[in-house]
Amino acid sequence: MTTDRRTVAQLGNMAASMRLLFRRVIRLSHRSIDVTAAGVSGRSGCCWGPCTCRCFSDAAGDRSTHFGFETVPETEKAKRVYKVFENVAQKYDTMNDAMSLGIHRLWKDMLLHAMHPQPGVRLLDVAGGTGDIAFRFLEYVRFQQERQKRRTVQSMQTPSWEDISNNYSTEDEDAPQESRAVVCDINKEMLRVGKQKADSMGTRAGLSWVVGDAEELPFDDDQFDIYTIAFGIRNVTHIDQALQEALRVLKPGGRFMCLEFSKVTNPVLARLYDAYSFQMIPVLGEVIAGDWKSYQYLVESIRKFPDQEEFKLMIEEAGFYCVKYYNLTGGVVALHSGFKL
Repeated sequence: MTTDRRTVAQLGNMAASMRLLFRRVIRLSHRSIDVTAAGVSGRSGCCWGPCTCRCFSDAAGDRSTHFGFETVPETEKAKRVYKVFENVAQKYDTMNDAMSLGIHRLWKDMLLHAMHPQPGVRLLDVAGGTGDIAFRFLEYVRFQQERQKRRTVQSMQTPSWEDISNNYSTEDEDAPQESRAVVCDINKEMLRVGKQKADSMGTRAGLSWVVGDAEELPFDDDQFDIYTIAFGIRNVTHIDQALQEALRVLKPGGRFMCLEFSKVTNPVLARLYDAYSFQMIPVLGEVIAGDWKSYQYLVESIRKFPDQEEFKLMIEEAGFYCVKYYNLTGGVVALHSGFKL
């Protein structure tokens, strides 16, 4: 009984310490950061269509959109998003681990397993930032190449003369082409951090870094086998235009894959997730990255993004076929997939 009382007392002390820490961080943030009133979405006068995230203000021809819970001119959003990721680039990977408790690594691994790329495939990773998806892609393809080589060696251990002859004549033809990953991001600072990671890992072969806008990609038509965008499309001003660009640069038969935060399906988990997102993530942003406002925006941007079914419809309306989605971690994240025919 005494032990239970001590445990309860210790837990009470820990809770009091955590509350004190949060109060200090919040006081610090209020001194240096103008926090917008939570819950103000600025929906008045907006037109909400099924396949776009932009809205229109009452002034004719004055287009506006959301930046988190704020309503801003469309021309301003891209600049503000750029500034967010420029500010957090150095701590971006660290914050991903802290915010998701490391689960983001599993989500990205699931993306690669669903993709199942084979040697010779060309990947375009848009909003690829620090290169997480590209690094996983190249590693996965190398594993597939080594696996194919082992199978070939095993099958040729006791070959017939006919097998030897056929293998000799088709050796060059069957040699797999080099797989390539192109990381495209509008933010130069994020790309710089990604290049530094690649250099430290010794990963250079088959990897390119390109500055480019998801709404106006700097590539010709029909260039890539797979297009990925992970936790980036909600930051795009015109999602419909980004989807059309994805369709344009994919080869016929190419695959679109999007990993993005979505709508939690379990009501209990949804309440816990909301509490954690709004009360903890900005605090972590202030403590780890020294930036409350950027992570407040990131939390708000998730709530403004279309849910699973609405985003599926947007992908279909862009021209993709066989569109499906898979909920991960109860809908905290969704993986959407579609094909260009």
